[in-house]
Amino acid sequence: MAEKKKYDFTFFEDVHAVARLIPKGRVTSYGAIEKYLGAAKSARMVGWAMNAAHGVTPPVPAQRVVNRNGLLSGKHHFGEVDAMEKMLKKDGVEVKNDQVVRFKELFWDPMIELEVK
Repeated sequence: MAEKKKYDFTFFEDVHAVARLIPKGRVTSYGAIEKYLGAAKSARMVGWAMNAAHGVTPPVPAQRVVNRNGLLSGKHHFGEVDAMEKMLKKDGVEVKNDQVVRFKELFWDPMIELEVK
């Protein structure tokens, strides 16, 4: 019998909290969130948290979290094949061939943006 995955829901809640802070029109990466949370080598868990974000209240803009190259690597978790892209376009983010256009310009780094002042 296969072992069930055990999820750290406190970590998921922390990931969701950071994702909720990503401004409309901006994107970040799984790795940037894991780095901000001090959870080295946990980018995959950030992805799992984004996948678990559907239906969470308050809503989590999971479409704004992409891979380190700006690719929509989690798009298959959004139902329709182009749902993530449509959501990003509604946010004002241009996508071409499943990749965020001007990714470096639009990149929102929580280590910088959420710096304590």
